[in-house]
Amino acid sequence: MPSQPPDTPPAAELQSEAYHITVDDGADSFCALSIESPENDQAWLISDTVTALESMR
Repeated sequence: MPSQPPDTPPAAELQSEAYHITVDDGADSFCALSIESPENDQAWLISDTVTALESMR
């Protein structure tokens, strides 16, 4: 059984970037992850909860 119906368009490639953000003149910092579609400027997600995909399996 296919994972998607035959009439479903193929999934688009996504781009990701990791950031280390420092705030309060260096008093605090955190990591953030941005995931976005290069084909759609309105399709993006940014999260300050960063977990490696390998650790989620």
